[in-house]
Amino acid sequence: MIEGPRERALGYLRDHHVLTLATHGGDGLWAAAVFYVSDGFTLYFLSSPASRHCLNLAGASRVSATIQEDCADWPEIKGVQLEGTASKISRDEEFLARKLYGEKFSIVGKPAQVPAPFVKAMATVRWYKLVPDRLYFIDNSAGFGHRDEIDLRG
Repeated sequence: MIEGPRERALGYLRDHHVLTLATHGGDGLWAAAVFYVSDGFTLYFLSSPASRHCLNLAGASRVSATIQEDCADWPEIKGVQLEGTASKISRDEEFLARKLYGEKFSIVGKPAQVPAPFVKAMATVRWYKLVPDRLYFIDNSAGFGHRDEIDLRG
């Protein structure tokens, strides 16, 4: 069966690990790379509430993000561009985020094997989610500048 853009984008989100989150705040625009997990098109990530991007989120929840591969040739460019809303998650939703994170990142899923510095760092971070309302799947192997829009609104 041939996959459509929606299925390819979901697979891409599942198979990759780092998103670059773009925010805006009092000091202007900012971008930060974070590890993420996906539940459909909803993305969960951990970050310090004191980080510049999280301080920006506290004042302006609209964000954009990219997920892409590092490649050396134009036809190899592939990835996701999206825009949506990012926010801290509730304690109830944190259970799902932790479960998904543990499945994708084994260091989190095996508490007995987590190095002490990581445990210390985990005590200072919070869980966030990014809910996109528009997403583009970029695939230059289908033609230079090829992108499929996946409208997630409503």
